[in-house]
Amino acid sequence: MAIAPPARVWIVDGDQWPRAVLRAELIERGYDAVGFVALRDAVVRLVSFPRQGPQAIVVDLQGQMDDVSLLAALFRRGIAVVAITGAAEAATPGVRDLPWAALLHRPVTIGAVADALLASDLQGTSSP
Repeated sequence: MAIAPPARVWIVDGDQWPRAVLRAELIERGYDAVGFVALRDAVVRLVSFPRQGPQAIVVDLQGQMDDVSLLAALFRRGIAVVAITGAAEAATPGVRDLPWAALLHRPVTIGAVADALLASDLQGTSSP
């Protein structure tokens, strides 16, 4: 019986430590997790190497609001997007109307973010 590779998850967060801690948690749970500082960097990587793209992306919208239009590229490719947001960001039309896999409001725990990924099913790919 073949073992499926772990689901690839990209983490976009301008703050190093929250990104690193979430990455460590996801790796511990069996995901192939990669971090990015900016949403633009993740989208450029996706366009440049589409076969190496993720099944899901976790994006902290704080500091990324100028690039919300880039999220459309992710949704068009069928990538599950889990967003972490504050109340003000969540209320903006550009954010609240998108088809999120999950929209998590701060304060949120690392475990809650990882659980949201598991609940999103990552397009039929599962983690251990």
